[in-house]
Amino acid sequence: MAAPLTQGPATRGEEDVDGKRRGARVVSNEDSKDCILEPLSLPEGPGGTTTSEASPSVPCIFCEEHVPATEQDKLLKHMIIEHKIVIADVKLVADFPRYILYWRKRFAEQPITDFCSVIRINSTAPLEEQDNYFLLCDVLPEDRVLREELQKRRLREILEQQQQERNDNSFRGICMFCNEEFLGNRSVLLNHMAREHAFNIGLPDNIVNCSEFLRTLQKKLNNLQCLYCEKTFRDKNTLKDHMRKKQHRRINPKNREYDRFYVINYLELGKSWEEVQSEDDRELTDRQEEDWSDWEEHPVSAVCLFCEKRAETMEKLCVHMEEAHEFDLLKIKSELGLNFYQQVKLVNFIRRQVHQCRCYGCRVQFKSRADLRTHMEEAKHTSLLPEVKIWDQPEYYFPTYENDTLLCALSDSESDLTAQGQKGHVTIISEDTSKLHALKQSSILNQLLLQECLKN
Repeated sequence: MAAPLTQGPATRGEEDVDGKRRGARVVSNEDSKDCILEPLSLPEGPGGTTTSEASPSVPCIFCEEHVPATEQDKLLKHMIIEHKIVIADVKLVADFPRYILYWRKRFAEQPITDFCSVIRINSTAPLEEQDNYFLLCDVLPEDRVLREELQKRRLREILEQQQQERNDNSFRGICMFCNEEFLGNRSVLLNHMAREHAFNIGLPDNIVNCSEFLRTLQKKLNNLQCLYCEKTFRDKNTLKDHMRKKQHRRINPKNREYDRFYVINYLELGKSWEEVQSEDDRELTDRQEEDWSDWEEHPVSAVCLFCEKRAETMEKLCVHMEEAHEFDLLKIKSELGLNFYQQVKLVNFIRRQVHQCRCYGCRVQFKSRADLRTHMEEAKHTSLLPEVKIWDQPEYYFPTYENDTLLCALSDSESDLTAQGQKGHVTIISEDTSKLHALKQSSILNQLLLQECLKN
């Protein structure tokens, strides 16, 4: 499986899901020592980022103990055991290092009892066996404000990063399921995987840190792990067949590892996309009694095929087109015996011709719709439809305008089937050949053959 390309040389050749191998420069052991596989940063000057913010480690609130930023639980354990302080709802803290640095400064200014609730354990035991723990939580207004500010700050950073990625046209990546390389905007690669490989991780505009996301997925595939059920397989071909047959070409929605790559998970303090959606559902299901007395249904107005006139019903619109443009849609439908789908294709055909300022009667193109309308009315070309085979094409199944409500108002009655039969467009259903002997005895072909023999 091909990995998304990053800056810098590739270190080895890799295989895609189909077992194809793509070439890459092989780096020897001696060369690998000097390879730069990640961006480097020069030290910040006095006017740059402070040492505490740029530090990869997080200090304890009370002492000089430092732990890596990725080992948050280790620091929390240290503060509980050594300093008897507990931080409530740590998962709701958007930026843990900044949160710790803030309270480290505040506790140096004032006693801890000014901020924390005191919890006494073993209160019934002798005094020497009793112990006090300090709880830091968002019940304290200052702590609540801090958490909200950190959340807003992180959201701003995420939105800035997202906007930068949306506008970035220097993205370079290779599809995880084939050997095709993509340059430009990230949406090209994501849309390709969704369209060609049925692998959809969401709309590109809803994703942040896309390159890291793709590297995370690629790493799992390289480890022969299914992205959905997360089972591990013995080789890539087995993994490929499993994901295809089981329709597992999607990510596991229960895996919280992916939450950081979707903007929705940053919108509300401490809430994931599932919690946001479940809240919306509860709001709908909690409404026991709905009062619809003030409901007013606004009729959907359809637009004329030739001008901007709108009408609330199909009947009114047809009357307008007949009187103003001498175009009788109902008469055309009846004379040609058009079924519902043929009406759709006819409407979309006329819409497209008018949009392109082209007269469908004489194929002459004009500079504006006003000129086209004047010509068609003077030349009586509105009712001069071309041959059915010109507009009765599959391409006109697709609406010229997405919000064309006229298509929803077209007639779809049993009379369409009658008209279809009159025009000879009879649907042929093949006979069941599972019982061939019985079919030979009862087939309509035998009856036709017998009638033909009698005539002769």
